Amino acid sequence: MTHSEIEGMEAQPRMKYIATFVLVSAVVYTASSVTHYSIPEEMEVGSVVANLAADLGIDVQTLGRRKLRLDILANKKYLDVNKDTGELFILERIDREYLCISKTVCYLKMEVILENPVRIFNIELEIMDINDNAPYFRRDTIHLDVSESTSVGERFSLSNAVDPDIGSNSIKGYYLSESANFDIEVQTGRDGSKFADLILKKSLDREEQALHNLILTAVDGGVPARSGTASIIVRVLDTNDNTPQFDKDSYTINLTENAPIGSLVVKLNATDKDEGSNSEIIYSYSLYTSEKTQQTFSLNPDNGEIRVKEMINYEDFRIYDMEIIATDKAVNSLSGKCKVKILVADMNDNHPEISIKSLSSPVKEDIPVNTVIAVVSVSDKDSGENGQVDINISDHLPFALKESSDNYYELIVSKPLDREKMPEYDITITVTDRGNPPLSDNETITVELLDVNDNVPQFPQTFYTIPVMENNPPGALLSSLTAIDPDLHENQYLVYFIIEKEIVNTSMSMLFSINPENGNLYALKTFDYEIEKEFLFHIEARDSGVPPLSSNVTVHIIIMDQNDNTPVIVSPWRAHGSVVEEKIPRSTDKGTLIAKVIAIDSDSVHNSRITYQFLQNTDATLFSLDQYNGEIRTMRMFSYRDSRHQRLVVIAKDNGEPALSATVTIKLSTVETALKTYADMTEVPLEYDIFSDLNLYLVIGLGSVSFLLLITILVTIVLKCQKPKPSKAAPPSRNSVISERNSTIADSTLVSNDAYWYSLFLAETRKGKLVVRQPVPKGSRYIVSSIPRSTGLTETSDSAASTLQASTTTSSSST
Repeated sequence: MTHSEIEGMEAQPRMKYIATFVLVSAVVYTASSVTHYSIPEEMEVGSVVANLAADLGIDVQTLGRRKLRLDILANKKYLDVNKDTGELFILERIDREYLCISKTVCYLKMEVILENPVRIFNIELEIMDINDNAPYFRRDTIHLDVSESTSVGERFSLSNAVDPDIGSNSIKGYYLSESANFDIEVQTGRDGSKFADLILKKSLDREEQALHNLILTAVDGGVPARSGTASIIVRVLDTNDNTPQFDKDSYTINLTENAPIGSLVVKLNATDKDEGSNSEIIYSYSLYTSEKTQQTFSLNPDNGEIRVKEMINYEDFRIYDMEIIATDKAVNSLSGKCKVKILVADMNDNHPEISIKSLSSPVKEDIPVNTVIAVVSVSDKDSGENGQVDINISDHLPFALKESSDNYYELIVSKPLDREKMPEYDITITVTDRGNPPLSDNETITVELLDVNDNVPQFPQTFYTIPVMENNPPGALLSSLTAIDPDLHENQYLVYFIIEKEIVNTSMSMLFSINPENGNLYALKTFDYEIEKEFLFHIEARDSGVPPLSSNVTVHIIIMDQNDNTPVIVSPWRAHGSVVEEKIPRSTDKGTLIAKVIAIDSDSVHNSRITYQFLQNTDATLFSLDQYNGEIRTMRMFSYRDSRHQRLVVIAKDNGEPALSATVTIKLSTVETALKTYADMTEVPLEYDIFSDLNLYLVIGLGSVSFLLLITILVTIVLKCQKPKPSKAAPPSRNSVISERNSTIADSTLVSNDAYWYSLFLAETRKGKLVVRQPVPKGSRYIVSSIPRSTGLTETSDSAASTLQASTTTSSSST
């Protein structure tokens, strides 16, 4: 027992036991040589049993000197003596059931030995039983197999419970949990032990309850009582007391004819509530099933499946009757039966047929709507709904079916046809009967369409812009203008030609040619951008159908400029060669315009854009050149270190690719004091001049012009007030400011197709000269004249005036 149980159950009775037994022992065994004590088992360690010194008449003071010792006749030392007080106490817990196995009376014998003198005392300690053990079964679960046919009142022995305690603390009785089928009967053996028998008080039925779970409880007579339990599992054994039962007593099955061999007709299911071999079922035909039925259908004896064994024909048999028996496999087998009726249903096993009676193919694509192109007939050998048929074609086709008479149909054109969209049609005619499931058949006919010339040739574009680079070789391919005609054969063959159009007494056929078969457009001549810049005409494409159809397209030829004209330097004017000599005062201020180079280019705007650069400059710190307007100006005043002669080489380069260029060399000589005079007039003089600031500076610088200058001013005023008259020294054509391009200078306004002349005019007049455009000799385009102003001063110069012709030597540059 545990410590808590002992404290709870035996604390108070224990002290009473000790006092009572010690007192009785002292009275009974006073004169005896054996001292007897009684104690309950499971006393706590340290508990005092008795005072041996007092009971044995031994002086407590001599216990240590006489070497008192206690010998216990057991395998453990359960007790000991306190040598100071002479008390016998518990050294280890005493379990009576362990110490005295299967004994009703339990004694623990010991000897007390003293020396000086030697004395031996025999002590007998009786261990009293307490209810410290609960009953228990040797097996926690008891299994019983009982047949469901066992008679009521049958007994079944159960293993009894065991309780180590004795007397009233041993097993007192047994109890069984509530059960409708079982009860127990408690019996007492000769040794007083109790055991229980299980009694069947009600018949068992395995099909209702196959397993019974019972609880058997054993209770002892202790206070408080203790108990133990065991589980009784009763398994009811089956007996063949149930017959196989089908789900239904009769079955009616509908089966279509021509069902595939081996197809399942029905699966019968019979059940038996028994178990084991008593519930295993075998299926078979009864004697009432005909031989024909057994030949037509097979029956699986294990699972009850009825399948088609031979081909079923509705015309041979329409109803099959059979009786099926289900038998279990018990020794004394039981059986059940059911009836099966199979009704054969007629099957739609004949396909409808379709026949093409007439067909018109090919047909023209412009065939009128509602024209009949085919006649078809349909038929079906079945009867009733299985023989009724429906005929149809695709809704997406431009055709329709129209019934003409019984089972005859006409195929007509329902929508306009277009061969270019669909050259032929595959028409599938489908016929379907109304059986279940429906059967169908189809027939495909092909209707081919013949082409008619109903499509106009079409160009991919309505307007073509074709760039052509100038200087092209004659016969160069410009473009391919191809039209498309979706028609066939001769309706598709196209012929191309240029619609005639005269320009400046020249027809288009003299400038361009087109291949009539493939539409390739060729140039018949070399084009010059400076003369012709564009052409506009029409090209027609015509098919070969009857009647022919045609369409035309507008062609815009744009001549692209090529950098084929070299810049021409028109200022400064050079009379002889390409070197220009000029004299300037050495006192010229910073920023003074020394000269202006002007070049012209007859190419297009992009290629004719001119830029100017120094190729050679004697002193780069003295002169600057504007790259856009060609003005040469002084960057500083002359010093005594500067050379008197300066050489400038200027290149004028266009914007073409590759670039072309022309150069001019200007030799400048500086003079300390210079007087301007009228130079030899090899050019055409004018009767008026324009006063310039440069001459004014020179006049002021000279200081000796008072009288002559006054005369000059008066003469100039008189000339301006009078109407200009042509000079006798030159023919009128050389005085004219009208160029061969008919540009003029009038009312101080320049009217010209070439803006360069205006720039030249301004630049030269700043230098005291007037620019005049004149007719030139054969082989040249322009003569540019620059005329010195009438200043009244004299000047000695080797290069008084010079004339530049258009045939001046030019050079090309790629930089």
